[in-house]
Amino acid sequence: MSDTPVKQQNTAAYYGQAVASFSVAMAATAIGIFRLDADVWVRAFLAIAVLYLVTSAFTLAKVIRDRQEAGQIVSRVDQARLEKLLAEHDPFEKL
Repeated sequence: MSDTPVKQQNTAAYYGQAVASFSVAMAATAIGIFRLDADVWVRAFLAIAVLYLVTSAFTLAKVIRDRQEAGQIVSRVDQARLEKLLAEHDPFEKL
């Protein structure tokens, strides 16, 4: 009848790789800022900038995901309405 899309699930390996990659990137950035030959206030500014960038990236990813999921829900509701109309329609009914 209807071909509803199957919700995709990430594997444990994919999740682990994403967490490990994020951890390595944050650690490398923190070490780079800590070992930077600059004043303390410059290193502090860079650290705050990195944290702001990370939180902004997470927020952007969440907003994009929420918008995509909302679009899928609306699409599925519209599809269900169309299927109901088609099921109830009798082309041989006398007008």
